[in-house]
Amino acid sequence: MKKPATIAAHAGGAIDRQSAGVVPPIQTSTTFLRDADYGLIRPDNIYARDDSDTVRHAEHLLAQLEGAQDALLFPSGMAAIAALFRTLPNDASVVVQSGIYWGTTKWVRDFCERREITLTETDASDPAALQAACEAHKPALVFIETPSNPWLKTTDIAASAEIAHQVGAKLAVDATAATPVLMQPLALGADIVMHSATKGINGHSDVLAGVLATRAVDDPVWHAIKTDRHDAGAVIGAFEAWLLIRGIRTLPLRVERMSENALALVKHLRKHPQIADVYYPGLAEHPGHDVAHRQMSGGYGPLLSVLVQGGAPEALKVVGKLQLFMRATSLGGVESLVEHRHTIEPHTGIPENLIRVSVGIEDIGDLIADWDQALS
Repeated sequence: MKKPATIAAHAGGAIDRQSAGVVPPIQTSTTFLRDADYGLIRPDNIYARDDSDTVRHAEHLLAQLEGAQDALLFPSGMAAIAALFRTLPNDASVVVQSGIYWGTTKWVRDFCERREITLTETDASDPAALQAACEAHKPALVFIETPSNPWLKTTDIAASAEIAHQVGAKLAVDATAATPVLMQPLALGADIVMHSATKGINGHSDVLAGVLATRAVDDPVWHAIKTDRHDAGAVIGAFEAWLLIRGIRTLPLRVERMSENALALVKHLRKHPQIADVYYPGLAEHPGHDVAHRQMSGGYGPLLSVLVQGGAPEALKVVGKLQLFMRATSLGGVESLVEHRHTIEPHTGIPENLIRVSVGIEDIGDLIADWDQALS
């Protein structure tokens, strides 16, 4: 079995056999020829809503990186989550981790209310709380996010899978902050893994995409997801898929550098007198460090949250003075970003002094110096 770095660098082993080019080609056609008897020239190519060699190539590459039997690309991470939740029947029950990406929480709440689905939100980083919720509500689906955004909570995937399976539920894991390089949820017992491929998988802040990957291709839930994507048309374009392939070829290198930079920055900031706290699973004192160390390999990712001394004015002052860390929403790109989360979502209980940070691949000395001048 090849290692992720090799799989990624060779784009899953595919070349352009027509030209012998080492870079996979892009096929942009939306429809495909039939012969004079109206038979398909290529039996697997009818119409681009489901038939694209470029998209299939990207999906095969992602499946290899995840250790999955199959993977499906979507036009965004939320489109992938929506396809998963739409497999639930009316009157079903779901358990969702609390304190995850707000866009997920908001959409799931609205969806469950419309569909009369019983939604239970619980702190899944506490296995006892997750087990109590599952035993009480017997969900069809358990959805967790680890490390969580922006609280950086670490949830034990193996323990969550055991709890979910005991009550007959599927376990789905949003592993966006970790990427397939650092964490393999399917190998730890999860049934489905989800990523906003917009983030670290693409890594260049120029593609919107989402992905679901499955441990079992013959699962009725997976079949329902594939059918829903085809019928509802939640597909990704060939150019976006090609850009994903290009980004994935450097994914292991980028993640390694970002993880190293993030840990170095965290260790520096936690000693600064103007910093009240830092949330990052790579810190030994982080409540979820032991779990993260056990289920993540090669680093802890680029995402962290910094709490400055004071409140919103002090946090906004620091954000405003940062020069290399760009003020923008997203994470996992080659460039470092910061976001004052309370400005974006004040209704979620996020601390006013919290700054979410996505660390890029720049020189770590420059990144540390930027924070020092902003905090001075």
